[in-house]
Amino acid sequence: MAKNKTAETNFSVVDFINSFVDKEQKKQDSFRLIELMRKWSGFEPKMWGPTIIGFGSYHYKYASGHEGDAPLIGFSPRKAEFSLYVTCPGNDNKNFLDQLGKYKMAKACIYFKKLDDLNFDTLEKLCNTTIRYLNEKHEIR
Repeated sequence: MAKNKTAETNFSVVDFINSFVDKEQKKQDSFRLIELMRKWSGFEPKMWGPTIIGFGSYHYKYASGHEGDAPLIGFSPRKAEFSLYVTCPGNDNKNFLDQLGKYKMAKACIYFKKLDDLNFDTLEKLCNTTIRYLNEKHEIR
């Protein structure tokens, strides 16, 4: 079975931001998002793969037999935009996304340019709902 590309590492989150993020506003947004996600999740930030900052983790197993670990919530301060890793199934997802602010949606994540583009109350609800959902469906670590 293939090994997951995105796994928790021991790299420093602060060192990653300071070396990878080249714009001062994006650095400030990254550190603010870390504060918020730490508070909302109750977990310390960890690097997942080379560029994802994740909080907590859960173990998943698909019917195909593929299994692994993933962060409960997380983000990546990519060059062009932030990638936000949260999930909320069903109608809650649409309701939260309608109130989230200025973003673009892809299959597995939400893209936004700066933290001020998002509604923090809605982001908190989205993160908390994600954690609650994953806690009901998977083993949280």
